[in-house]
Amino acid sequence: MRAEEARADYKVVATGQDGWPVMTIEEVADVNPRVDKAAIPDDLPVSFVPMPAVGAGDGSIQVEQTRLAGEVKKGFTAFLEGDVLFAKITPCMENGKMAVVPKLVNGYGFGSTEFHVLRPKAGMDAKYLYYYVSSQAFRGEAERYMTGAVGQKRVSTTYLKQSTIPVAPLDQQKRIVAEIEKQFSRLDEAVANLKRVKANLKRYKAAVLKAAVEGRLVETEAELACREGRSYETGAQLLQRILETRRSQWQGKGKYKEPAAPNASNLPELPEGWVWSTIGQVAECLDSMRIPVNKKERLNRSGDIPYYGANGRVGYIDDYIFNEPLILVVEDETFTGRELPFSYKIVGKSWVNNHAHVLRPTDMVTLDYLNYALSFYPFTPLTTGTTGRKKLTQHALVTAPLGIPPMPEQHRIVAEVDRRLSLLRATEAQVDANLQRAERLRQSVLSRAFAGK
Repeated sequence: MRAEEARADYKVVATGQDGWPVMTIEEVADVNPRVDKAAIPDDLPVSFVPMPAVGAGDGSIQVEQTRLAGEVKKGFTAFLEGDVLFAKITPCMENGKMAVVPKLVNGYGFGSTEFHVLRPKAGMDAKYLYYYVSSQAFRGEAERYMTGAVGQKRVSTTYLKQSTIPVAPLDQQKRIVAEIEKQFSRLDEAVANLKRVKANLKRYKAAVLKAAVEGRLVETEAELACREGRSYETGAQLLQRILETRRSQWQGKGKYKEPAAPNASNLPELPEGWVWSTIGQVAECLDSMRIPVNKKERLNRSGDIPYYGANGRVGYIDDYIFNEPLILVVEDETFTGRELPFSYKIVGKSWVNNHAHVLRPTDMVTLDYLNYALSFYPFTPLTTGTTGRKKLTQHALVTAPLGIPPMPEQHRIVAEVDRRLSLLRATEAQVDANLQRAERLRQSVLSRAFAGK
């Protein structure tokens, strides 16, 4: 059964709560009305609203961007102040990209062809209509009847026209809108507070990792040894032991090549007992050991084996498989912001995209310490490529400086970071749960509003 037929079956002459008539959208609003474009001078600046200018689920809309009318008369959707824009394409519709059009530049607006335009008729308040069609209940029903290919599904004009809405008297519509906005204002304040908490938690995490790699998170081994009246292996002695062990155990081809030492002349002072090394001195880069997986294996990848890459998405070319605890370091500037960590720890069998460097720490540097140090790496050396798409080369990675504490201190740092991040994750989970609860309350307000409650 076609969507419009399904909706036609659903349409009834009925009354809703408190005797409100249930009417079709086309009875209360002109759907995609015509605008006399010939009356608009070509050289007149008008508001231009692409899809990103409409907020997802919050009714926001930016109309400050302008274009000359002659540039947008053809190929774009026209609308006027007071119209309701309704995103018709997936996923914009599902995400709630709808808004009431505010005052426009010179009174005219043009925007994405993926908008339906609803122009309220007499007796229909624009905000009342907006809140109804933007509700999760309406969008969820519309999603069921979207047509078109996957990724390009749309809400048809016919479906939208035949959809129904309970119509309260105009003065009551305005009171309902006022109450919705009163309740939403309270929810918005609560959500803003929760988002501030999330931002503070993010800063706290960065502060914990920064303190960890600067030797300020736990008591240093030097301080502990001094208080207990004992000696200890310093970071410098540990580094020397690492280098000697790597040299003696070398089984590769040709002459052993010493990893580059750091240039510490411009580096900050470390705590007593720490030493500057390079990443290449304390970890082996396995990039050259990656063996491409054949096409059949790539296509047969399935659920039990996790996938890691620069952007977290599964790729179909140049993927590799490893089966040991390792650290992946993303190399693309797009993903070295703090939204995603600079490094990932993987344990066990894993698929790895070729846009991540692979590090195997020596036995004398803990995997978790190196991962935490790289997750807050202050010297991210993005060195090559065009602006906005720079790459972290293998050479830049292995020659980058890294502070190394004594081994017992590494373990204490990891334990303390784990403890604090565990508490942070629990708090983040509670904040996320409350944000979801706020959205459910928002939809409950809409549901009760249009049920006359």
